[in-house]
Amino acid sequence: MEFKHQSVLLAEVIEGLSIKPDGCYVDGTLGGGGHSYHIAEKLGEGGRLIGIDQDADAIEAAGKRLAPFGDRIRIERDNYVNIKRVLAGCGIDRVDGILLDLGVSSYQLDNAERGFTYREDVPLDMRMDQRQNLSAADIINGYSESDLFRIIRDYGEDHFAKNIAKHIVKARENGPIRTTGELNEIIRHAIPAKVREKGGHPSKRTYQAIRIETNHELEVLTNALDDMVELLTPGGRLCIITFHSLEDRIVKNAFKTYANPCICPPDFPVCTCGRKPKGRNIGKAILPSAKEQEENSRSKSAKLRIFEKGEN
Repeated sequence: MEFKHQSVLLAEVIEGLSIKPDGCYVDGTLGGGGHSYHIAEKLGEGGRLIGIDQDADAIEAAGKRLAPFGDRIRIERDNYVNIKRVLAGCGIDRVDGILLDLGVSSYQLDNAERGFTYREDVPLDMRMDQRQNLSAADIINGYSESDLFRIIRDYGEDHFAKNIAKHIVKARENGPIRTTGELNEIIRHAIPAKVREKGGHPSKRTYQAIRIETNHELEVLTNALDDMVELLTPGGRLCIITFHSLEDRIVKNAFKTYANPCICPPDFPVCTCGRKPKGRNIGKAILPSAKEQEENSRSKSAKLRIFEKGEN
């Protein structure tokens, strides 16, 4: 299957990165190379782009797409949480811009064999990095009822998390739950019919939760942000596209703290904590245009936030 993914907020990202022809940039979620291609187009002979992705299919597709740019591009198979180590291996200690396009790619969703989809009956998987041992099937069949409840409640924000967890544990008493079709049936029976009729697919929130847990997505994002801001040159920018409230909250709160880290009580006449801003937020969250949402339904929940490193 061809690796296809429609780059979300493309023009906004390119403008947000404020690309310098001789600058050094990182695409921490390379995917098929959609955003990277347009970043590379703006680089001169002295510019560099490092693409990072943990998905072998993405690495292969991006390699072909970005081949025309030659030595300006370097692609590394890794997780963006290891960005410091990856850049050190490339002989780089500072960059002018970093992009993260979070969530699951269209290719991963549409390629049923990867086990991300609830629309076909396929083996449960959901690993973004297939070298990883833990899969969605391991979580569904191995986690305790209380842990399943916590994950579906916190990562899926599903009001029926407790009942879904209970139904999963009861169902697996008869044998392992191996496919998305089996899991869909269990979730369907755990949610009242009236609720199923009103909302979208009843499995959507649970699948989001299991995918996040399988790939440690929120933990990875939280742990990577400080390193990314540290790696930026003064005036360098970090652009992050999120697709659900959990990711966006992490990014929004981190950027807010970087811009205003002071922890002194509001009534203090002067700051005594000594914490200095690391930079500034560039505007508010940017949403896709109505035209883009119409042309690409998967862009509807996207938000782009941009942080610029200060001079200090």
